[in-house]
Amino acid sequence: MLDLRVPIGSLLALIGLLLGAYGLAHGADPAMHPTGIPIVVIWGAVLFVAGSAFLVGAKYRPWGRR
Repeated sequence: MLDLRVPIGSLLALIGLLLGAYGLAHGADPAMHPTGIPIVVIWGAVLFVAGSAFLVGAKYRPWGRR
């Protein structure tokens, strides 16, 4: 049976990488960074960390083991 944390984690990590790369490539737009750091890069990092947490959780804590 497939652990749902694997596809969810992969999807979140991939979207985070794509979003972060887009933010770094288009970071010169003044509307994208009112705080000095492009917001798209920050959210890309958040999604990547969340996806990585799902994948690590699936690897080291498989279902059925307590």
